Amino acid sequence: MWIPANHGGGTTGLRTPRSVGRGCGAPILLAMSALPLPDPDLSSGGVLLRRWLADEAVALHAAFADPEVLAFTWPSSAPYLVEDAQRFLEDQQRSWIAGQELQLAVVACGTGMLWGGVSLYAVDLTQRRASIGYWLTTVARGRGAATTAVRLLTGWGFDALNLARMELTCGPDNIASQRVAQRCGFRREGVLRSHMTFKSGRRDTVVHSLLAGDRAE
Repeated sequence: MWIPANHGGGTTGLRTPRSVGRGCGAPILLAMSALPLPDPDLSSGGVLLRRWLADEAVALHAAFADPEVLAFTWPSSAPYLVEDAQRFLEDQQRSWIAGQELQLAVVACGTGMLWGGVSLYAVDLTQRRASIGYWLTTVARGRGAATTAVRLLTGWGFDALNLARMELTCGPDNIASQRVAQRCGFRREGVLRSHMTFKSGRRDTVVHSLLAGDRAE
């Protein structure tokens, strides 16, 4: 699941970041970024990926009240507070401006209901690689939303950012994420033993990869 995570002109699908007015519901776009943005927003099969909005801290906090979301992610504090959600919205903006990651909200087309989040993180445009992560709310599960979101963002990353490799990692017990990786064409490369500090101990990490050339196979 989600960790926490340039070619211009023509029809490349890039949006030039711009200043916006203040107020609730405004996208958090305040400066030029080393990373472009999808333009138009990515959508398929009833799933829409868009920038997080400034007033979504409460909805984000509610989503992280789900024990299953908490089981596979690591909020900055326990219990997870609205202030933590607001901090995430601010931190992801800074990381985007720095060219390190792109966090997008996963919402239902039509209703705009928040279904989760998807991200490109550990972005290295020099080495042409990045990692992808995601999470979903309870109501979004079982709809294929995770698979759709991952396919949309990986496809955009390969085409718009000219990436050569993407990784999707998760814990060995996160079977749902491993199935999403397989459905999206990622190949399991192996397990990194005792790879990272997680919750109250150490965690192994299952590594999946997708190469630009894999999509043509």
